[in-house]
Amino acid sequence: MAERKPIESWLTDMDGVLIHEGTPIPGADVFIKRLRDSGKPFLVLTNNSIYTPRDLQARLSRMGLHVPVENIWTSALATAKFLDDQRPGGTAYVIGEAGLTTALHDIGYILTDHEPDYVVLGETRTYSFEAMTKAVRLINAGARFICTNPDETGPSTEGPLPATGAVAALITKATGKQPYFAGKPNPLMMRTGLNAIGAHSESSAMIGDRMDTDVLAGLEAGMQTFLVLTGLTSAEDTEKFPYRPTKTVNSIADLVDLV
Repeated sequence: MAERKPIESWLTDMDGVLIHEGTPIPGADVFIKRLRDSGKPFLVLTNNSIYTPRDLQARLSRMGLHVPVENIWTSALATAKFLDDQRPGGTAYVIGEAGLTTALHDIGYILTDHEPDYVVLGETRTYSFEAMTKAVRLINAGARFICTNPDETGPSTEGPLPATGAVAALITKATGKQPYFAGKPNPLMMRTGLNAIGAHSESSAMIGDRMDTDVLAGLEAGMQTFLVLTGLTSAEDTEKFPYRPTKTVNSIADLVDLV
């Protein structure tokens, strides 16, 4: 096997790696500080499209994790970048919250339910039957179906919640149309993120807590991958997949000395 280049830039998932159910994971603050002090390019990624980077910066800061807003990359931003490349100045009917609508406004998209170019589905805590029905009808009328991420469930203090992928499956069942997912595990999210910080995949690493999104996306983007066991995946779970991370560690604290 060819020797890997030294890691010069880092991408890390947020939930399950840096925080868990609103609480910072031990070592996360030290890791982020070490990254900032090193001057190495880095991004904190999340498939959750509810919040804007500014919102997330404030939430992380309250937990003692000081991440500059320009170092936060969401599936909403990845979706907006994709749409801006595909159809600049287009129109979209959006199911989602401020993180997604703000990202689309920022690229000059018009949000409308009148013959939109796209139906864009993101994360929200208030999915309405009326909105899903409208999405189905617009897709059947010719709108292209885009989804921020394929996650079927999301974490909460009460237990798993239905997430974007589950709602996308409902719309797919009703229309027969599969969405294009812009977020992880699509390596597009990783590549656009790397481009945003001027980094290269062969000298970058991805840290995550999920084999099916974080590790897979990092692998397909050509990066080294680190799986932490503080989130949704156990050491035993890794054996169920046909691919493996570069290394499995207990938590983010075990990676501080690599920065």
